[in-house]
Amino acid sequence: MPQHDYIELHQKRFGKRLDTEERARKKAARQPHELAEKAQNLKGLKAKMFNKERFKEKALMKKQMLAHEEKDIEVNVEDVKDGAVPTYLLDREQQQQSKVLTNMLKQKRQEKAGKWDVPIAKVKQMSEGEMFQVIESGKRKQKSWKRRINKVCFVPETFTRKPPKFERYIRPTGLRFKKANVTHPELQNYFQLAFIGCQEKSIICLIYYTWFLEVNVSELGLVTQTGKVIWSKYAQVTNNPELDGCINATLLV
Repeated sequence: MPQHDYIELHQKRFGKRLDTEERARKKAARQPHELAEKAQNLKGLKAKMFNKERFKEKALMKKQMLAHEEKDIEVNVEDVKDGAVPTYLLDREQQQQSKVLTNMLKQKRQEKAGKWDVPIAKVKQMSEGEMFQVIESGKRKQKSWKRRINKVCFVPETFTRKPPKFERYIRPTGLRFKKANVTHPELQNYFQLAFIGCQEKSIICLIYYTWFLEVNVSELGLVTQTGKVIWSKYAQVTNNPELDGCINATLLV
């Protein structure tokens, strides 16, 4: 067995930390400041090498930006006039300068514009204090490594509880859901659809207001442009499931 993939193996078995995405976002936000500080403080040969790499990155970025901007191209236009055209003018064509964008760029921009179009634009982030309640265990109640989940969670069909003594995350039975009331915005109708998963790829799949679910839409008979059946789609939660006792969501079409 290779010895260098122990991190990936651990993530497959136990998932990632609950704040993985938040830590990655903060790290990405700190990077420009760290680069600026490094550029100011480096001296000598190291500074030359660093500035050379930065120059290459900026040049590549400018090229990518220019590729997406409008460009001037020559379009051949036949100017039809009334009456006969002399023979010596038949082979001549007029060139007209026009600003156009390729169909691919237009399509990419449209996809990019509509990619993040969701019913509730502001997605709420949960703190650990809201999600979990600390459970004291042990003979003298001095150990506090157990957590009870306060929010609705998704549990797959193959889920098996660990023995209570070794169970770190306690999922109350009343907060386990398998189906949601999903509204189709175009059909203006409700459907009770089963879960396939949720947006969060971790050990615990929590469901709360403005979060995203993956639901099974095979019953609706949706197909792609090529005729393939669509099995799953994402839906955004529009209520507080832990207070209402049910999950209402809007399908992202």
